[in-house]
Amino acid sequence: MLWIKALHIVFIAAWFAGLFYLPRIFVNLAQVPANSQAERDRLLMMADKLLRFTTMLAVPALVFGLWLWLGYGIGKGPGNAWMHAKLTVVLLVLGYHHACGVLLRKFHRGENQRSHVWYRWFNELPVLLLLTAVVLVVVKPF
Repeated sequence: MLWIKALHIVFIAAWFAGLFYLPRIFVNLAQVPANSQAERDRLLMMADKLLRFTTMLAVPALVFGLWLWLGYGIGKGPGNAWMHAKLTVVLLVLGYHHACGVLLRKFHRGENQRSHVWYRWFNELPVLLLLTAVVLVVVKPF
């Protein structure tokens, strides 16, 4: 079980690292001048690869988490409301991951309507989600 926990943590950490950096690429894409096609193409390629990589990391992270939850019963039973809160945060992170994919497709189509400042704020959301998840798992306030 400790190996599964360790792998879960490693995959989650790597997944979040990608989710921290992908919106930063969006900030750069929003600042690319219209006449700089090579720069835009390079940033889009980087974003595509990073989104694919974070998706590949998310799958085992979720599988190991489900294994711990369903297989070992971690977070089940009375006094484990923290697990329900954590699962809510996980759903929010999955939604954020999906939103990144939607935004990237808009960049590919040239339909970006947002400023680099908006993407800077969007970039802060996974930090808040990660802090919430860590508090729920380590402190278990419920």
